[in-house]
Amino acid sequence: MLGGMCGRFTQAYTWSEVHAFLSVIGPAQNLRPRCNIAPTTMIDVIRPVAAGRELVPMRWGLVPSWWKKPLNELPSTFNARAETVAEKPMFRSAFKWRRCIIPASGFYEWTGKPGAKTPHYFSAPDGRPLALAGLWENWHDPDSGEDMQSATIVVGPANDWMARFHNRAPILIEPQNFDAWLAGHAGHDLASLLRPAREDDALREWIVSPRVNRSAVGDDDPALIEPT
Repeated sequence: MLGGMCGRFTQAYTWSEVHAFLSVIGPAQNLRPRCNIAPTTMIDVIRPVAAGRELVPMRWGLVPSWWKKPLNELPSTFNARAETVAEKPMFRSAFKWRRCIIPASGFYEWTGKPGAKTPHYFSAPDGRPLALAGLWENWHDPDSGEDMQSATIVVGPANDWMARFHNRAPILIEPQNFDAWLAGHAGHDLASLLRPAREDDALREWIVSPRVNRSAVGDDDPALIEPT
């Protein structure tokens, strides 16, 4: 699958884990582990506010503020390409003003031919959450009159290690770059942050159950990320 990266991922961490890694503010939340997150569902997103970084739920699949048509006519927006994110009308305003971090325990990718694909799971070698580069947006639904917040994961070319499995990968933001990504001005060398992971040991990988891509599988099933 060359075009759908990243199409499934996991958020199976505790509040204390994500708080320690990303220094989020606010009262502790009871976070439900999710091991098979699909586009258009709600995800955890970390964005900057005056007091620090807050964790809020958003729809996975960015809806730009200017969108006027029904949501079912929206193109696929759960990923944004790093190479064009600053210019594409769908993402450029969010890239300039509303960058975020999407915490993840890991993500999935498939190898092989259609009908016989093998799912792989990727996570941090030390088990900490990953910090995926993201963008967020606020959209006003003209029918319901309600506001909806949504987000997308920024993806770019894979490094040599990841290229064995897929030619694209989520952009990983390193801890020393959290503030630069979240609060830096567009054009403030943000392009340097949208590059492949520099180290071949940035991720670990193992093969998991083919049940991952079945829509009937619950997204909180921890068996999905166990090695097969």
